[in-house]
Amino acid sequence: MANIIAVVWDFDKTLVNGYMQDPIFKAYKVDAKKFWDEVNALPDKYMKEQKVRVNPDTIYLNQFIRYTHEGKFKGLNNAALHEYGKKLNFYDGVPDIFEKTKDLISNDPKYKEYDIKVEHYIISTGIAEVIKGSSVMPSVKDVWGCEFIEDNDSEGNPVISEIGYTIDNTSKTRALFEINKGVRQRDGVNVNTKVSEEFRRVHFKNMIYIADGPSDIPAFSVVNKNGGATFAIYPKANMEALHQVEQMRMDGRINMYAEADYSEGTTAFLWLTNKILEFADRIRENEKSRISHLITNTPKHLI
Repeated sequence: MANIIAVVWDFDKTLVNGYMQDPIFKAYKVDAKKFWDEVNALPDKYMKEQKVRVNPDTIYLNQFIRYTHEGKFKGLNNAALHEYGKKLNFYDGVPDIFEKTKDLISNDPKYKEYDIKVEHYIISTGIAEVIKGSSVMPSVKDVWGCEFIEDNDSEGNPVISEIGYTIDNTSKTRALFEINKGVRQRDGVNVNTKVSEEFRRVHFKNMIYIADGPSDIPAFSVVNKNGGATFAIYPKANMEALHQVEQMRMDGRINMYAEADYSEGTTAFLWLTNKILEFADRIRENEKSRISHLITNTPKHLI
């Protein structure tokens, strides 16, 4: 029974007011603008100097490793990244909305009867370990993000030294298919495993994808194309961001958008809870219909 509603979130500027790297820059007294200016210049630099293409979404990871080796991020390792996750500045209503949307379904007997449930996932081009250290994590089923491998520095202490795993704005779609098929939730299943539609763990039509802008258009497209729902967030009082998401709505990229506030009663809260209830009602009706067709009438004596 395909009874899972998956709410899939981007992270930076979708749940976090800013970027997850901000607490790291603050702790090490690194100028964030200078850091990102350097990162944004790297694709042209490496193309001109070495004729090498780099992924602009994830090249910042190399800069993190370089800063660590140069002592600007002295001692930075996965344990430290996890701790920085506790210092993130989330939008209002986060993380409460995670549990409230889960309870919306789990506490209602008419949905419990069919074991309908809500699960939350995060897919980010940011650092997975930071996300895992944050306050949303107890309510999240799984996280896709970038990961570092550690090695010991000259003093024998573990520090980030290599890139282990990356997610960019295009490969977010791969993560969506992994959620769809149940990768990490079912033994022996990976993204290339052939799984018939009826046996996929989360149907795309039961997915809601929430993000902040054009970089998530590939993921929005996959969810829209397969019958799911899409929602965009823009920061309060940011007219440029408002115009951006409105254009995405007009272009059919997203279903709806709202200001980045998930407090109870806001547009974002109401739209999301309404959509979850809409999905849950559809799943319930489909299950009732399916079961009724499987039940035959009790045999009677012939007269």
